[in-house]
Amino acid sequence: MADHLEASVTLPSEPASVSASRSFVVDTLAEWGLSAEAEVSETVRLIVSELATNAVQHTFGQSPTFTVDVALHRDERLRVGVTDSHPRFPKRLPAAVQQDNGRGMVIIRWLTAECGGRLRVRPTREGGKTVLIELPWSGKAPAEAVTAAGQQEP
Repeated sequence: MADHLEASVTLPSEPASVSASRSFVVDTLAEWGLSAEAEVSETVRLIVSELATNAVQHTFGQSPTFTVDVALHRDERLRVGVTDSHPRFPKRLPAAVQQDNGRGMVIIRWLTAECGGRLRVRPTREGGKTVLIELPWSGKAPAEAVTAAGQQEP
């Protein structure tokens, strides 16, 4: 596989774009050899769903679009970032039992940590922000899967 792979999509800040961002990431990971059925693919799909939902719901019309970037570096680290142009950084809200929302960043942090990754929020030069997750890459194409006996599967 290449030393570095990247893919990006910019979508309008509207609810339908959340589904489009999930599909984009899952399809990209599949192109890079990670089955859509793999547990980490499902985890990344959920993280992207939460990040995209935040970009749509919490930018209050101040970010007409958001961008999803996916990068794989040396088959070791997967980075997924969602960038919007709203200047306010995500806030950790107390998730009261009665609340219908406010748990997105908690879910993202927990899922990222569960995968051995990390979460960062960075300002952009344009005054917005990127919420970035980085995970260890364990994706292997089916032809590269190795059995417990050390033989390559057909």
